[in-house]
Amino acid sequence: MILHKGEILFRQGDAGSLYHLKSGLLKIVRTQEDGSFHLMNLIVPDEIIPHHSLISPGPCHGTAVALMTSEVELLPAAPWYRSLEQDAAKCRMIAQKLQDKLRMMQQRIDQLTAATPADKLRKFDEWFHAYIAPSSITEVLTQDEIGQFIGLRRETVNRLIRNQTAAASKTAAGPKNS
Repeated sequence: MILHKGEILFRQGDAGSLYHLKSGLLKIVRTQEDGSFHLMNLIVPDEIIPHHSLISPGPCHGTAVALMTSEVELLPAAPWYRSLEQDAAKCRMIAQKLQDKLRMMQQRIDQLTAATPADKLRKFDEWFHAYIAPSSITEVLTQDEIGQFIGLRRETVNRLIRNQTAAASKTAAGPKNS
């Protein structure tokens, strides 16, 4: 199935099928008690979600929303779980996917524990380009979402992005003649 930017794949609390992201990018947002949303995760191509339901069913922890046009394969739950009983290779594939996700989360922890806000944004930008290139984080996420993802206020993200843009402009212009 094809999802377009802003379309919802599943909602927080839903239970049922699993999904294999073939291409594109999804965000997982969690609705707070006050009705606000918090960005919890980014789903990149070749992930199967919800992660916590790969081995046994459970309700979705958040709502999956397409950040760009995305191709998703529906994996019906009953055949998925039945096949785990008989297919050791599939179990190994799930273990590999969970290991890959844990490694991705370790990179996220590195972003969150960076010493300065500028380092947090730089590390997130590097991570984003490794998984999502050629799109930039500001093309796909709002400044508020970037801040939620790396533990900074939107105003701080705004200032850092402005500083990056100004520095890039100076570098592109080259040295001034004296």
